[in-house]
Amino acid sequence: MGLESEQSRLLLSKIATSDRHGENSPYFDGWKAYDRDPFHPTNNPQGVIQMGLAENQLSLDLIEDWIRKNPKASICTAEGVNEFKNVAIFQDYHGFPEFRKAIAKFMSKVRGGRVTFDPERIVMGGGATGANELVTFCLADPGDAFLVPSPCYPAFGRDLGWRTGVQVLPFQCDSSNGFQVTKKALEAAYNKARENNINVKGLIITNPSNPLGTTLDRDTLVELVSFINEKNIHLVCDEIYAATVFNSPNFVSVSEIIQDMEYVNRDLIHVVYSLSKDMGLPGFRVGIVYSYNDLVVQCARKMSSFGLVSSQTQHLLASMLSDEEFVENFLKESSKRLAKRYNTFTKGLEQVGITCLKSNAGLFFWMDLRRLLKEQTIEGEMELWRVIINEVKLNVSPGSSFHCSEFGWFRVCFANMDDETVKVALDRIRVFVCRGKEEDEQQQPASTVNTKRWKTNLRLSFSSRRHDHQEGVMSPHMMSPHSPMPHSPLVRART
Repeated sequence: MGLESEQSRLLLSKIATSDRHGENSPYFDGWKAYDRDPFHPTNNPQGVIQMGLAENQLSLDLIEDWIRKNPKASICTAEGVNEFKNVAIFQDYHGFPEFRKAIAKFMSKVRGGRVTFDPERIVMGGGATGANELVTFCLADPGDAFLVPSPCYPAFGRDLGWRTGVQVLPFQCDSSNGFQVTKKALEAAYNKARENNINVKGLIITNPSNPLGTTLDRDTLVELVSFINEKNIHLVCDEIYAATVFNSPNFVSVSEIIQDMEYVNRDLIHVVYSLSKDMGLPGFRVGIVYSYNDLVVQCARKMSSFGLVSSQTQHLLASMLSDEEFVENFLKESSKRLAKRYNTFTKGLEQVGITCLKSNAGLFFWMDLRRLLKEQTIEGEMELWRVIINEVKLNVSPGSSFHCSEFGWFRVCFANMDDETVKVALDRIRVFVCRGKEEDEQQQPASTVNTKRWKTNLRLSFSSRRHDHQEGVMSPHMMSPHSPMPHSPLVRART
């Protein structure tokens, strides 16, 4: 079978069979564990709880309510079917004018009305994944590179590089300043790439950050814009979490920065946006490229024909996003619900001594479990992660999959479940941590209980057991790039 598989690979393209898709990373391996044993409160109460999916389900009821009250917005209702023909026939790749206007207006609203967007610059892509790839195709050639501060989104290698041949070069930020990007680190990464004869075409940033859940301040953004302006390289700002800010400071878009700066080459500035996170609509595959470069807009629009937003989706959203009262209420209520869920989780963790990076946005938090590692290595992080997946039955994402230089950080998604599942997840964590403390107290002299680390006991029984792909998460060394994936998580929305 192995020989036959290899022969079959030789019949396919190098792009299709390359490992740049990232399917076998620990980040996606946790999804596979969930797919095999998904939690259900009654049918499978001992199953894996999905906390590795950055999905916003907290305010979908508001959208459902709007749809019920506005049946004409859908061509699949008796009230809206009269528009069926106009929507169903061929549409060019510019998109419906009313859709682009509604998106531009929504983007402005999300940014507090402090900046406006030109509907003529709105270019569609198949979700943020498609939008990121689209802009990369326009800006770089195979072998060129983009710098990205880490921790960063694990699938940037796939989105930006798999089919384009472009390199993604993470550069390290650390916890000493909350993982904030500095000009010093950026300058060092740029110089190192140049020394290695790598052609750096640009810088990619996510603001708000995935996985940190933090926003970049105005001074940092000015510094980044000044840097790319000085080096004459592009700046791509992934702002797909712009409306998930639930605490101060407020979100500042790069679009605000460049309108206030006197000297900046706007041809170098590009924004990627989506409705997947801000509105919780990843299945709609709405990705947007907004470039201040006329030529990029022209080229991206032609290339967008490979990943358009369906006309039916455009029709519905044009109506929904044009409803100012709905948008106003949705954004306020969504922020309020995200704040409540974030506080519920982080305060629950604090009660058992687990801290997180202070954040103000996103659908996740950055959990610090460094003290629980057996050793401060990637192997130590992977061992703890497998315990959490296989024993605690929580799919959280290890920091190393986000290119984090400090081992023991984990991204935990909190907005993709109901309140009852939150309680179950927190109960599992409490039991896990308390069990480790109790075992430590039994083994250590009374005088050292409070000073000894109890992390080694939190490995439970995992270290004496092997887990194959049927029982739990496989080791990265055990995974085969040729393994069949009947329910591959990689075909799902970007997280």
